[in-house]
Amino acid sequence: MSTIYDYSAPSLKGAPVALSDYRGQVLLIVNTASQCGFTPQYAGLEKLYRTYQSDGFAVLAFPCNQFGKQEPGDESQIEQFCLETYDVTFPLFSKVCVNGTAAHPLFDHLKTAKPGIFGTPAIKWNFTKFLIDREGRVAARFAPATKPEALDSAIAALVKNKSGLPLS
Repeated sequence: MSTIYDYSAPSLKGAPVALSDYRGQVLLIVNTASQCGFTPQYAGLEKLYRTYQSDGFAVLAFPCNQFGKQEPGDESQIEQFCLETYDVTFPLFSKVCVNGTAAHPLFDHLKTAKPGIFGTPAIKWNFTKFLIDREGRVAARFAPATKPEALDSAIAALVKNKSGLPLS
């Protein structure tokens, strides 16, 4: 069975990043956009990252322009926006597609592992969140409207579970 460690993606600077570099960490993978009604969630994502980073947690942001063309900028514009507006320090990746034939394979894996409401795999909008356990398995999927602060207890439970074994 595959895990997220089987995938790689280019960083915002274009360098390939193997997701196996994050082995043993709890991750929150999010498709983001800078001109979306949910864009202020960057602040909450950054707060989660700063709170749990020392416990082996990271937020991985994947900008996406598939929903209402709400991420029109290039990588340097995305980086500038995230730094200047939300002081983002978590890893940002290059723009991806999350649905359709051009979808990044990582997102195909995430959607298959944790389909959305009514079992539909498609991502419906920006800021869909996938929580990944220390073994690279998709533990949960959260809707775009779910604010990052609502994930605090789920993240805390996973970062405290250093064994990597599934929580009962």
